[in-house]
Amino acid sequence: MNVQPLLDALHVQEDATRAVADDLRTQVAELQGRLREAETHLEHLAITRKTVTALADRLPAHPVSPGLPEHPDYPRILAVFNEATGPLRARDVCEVLDHELLPKNIEGTRAKLKRLVKLDVLTEVDAGSFARK
Repeated sequence: MNVQPLLDALHVQEDATRAVADDLRTQVAELQGRLREAETHLEHLAITRKTVTALADRLPAHPVSPGLPEHPDYPRILAVFNEATGPLRARDVCEVLDHELLPKNIEGTRAKLKRLVKLDVLTEVDAGSFARK
């Protein structure tokens, strides 16, 4: 019986399996490096959170905008105007706040914008067009 063809086939399988194993070792080494980077980043984030929390505890508590009505839309409206590069209409504000563009929502937002004008937080640039002071 000639076993040489069997040995040759085994040799081919060994070479192929060795190549797969080498490739997997390379991938494992790469993943271990990425894991170390991610763990280091997590440690830095935890340290940053601890530092910011400690500093925030030392800051005096004060409202975001004194005299601002307590409705939850007002801080969100101000955030919209802080991001805006120009005047906005009530409809624009509704879109950013993800309110349905129904007349009642647009009119409610317009009323809030007018109230912020009266509180001297916003200014009405043109009729129905508002901007941050």
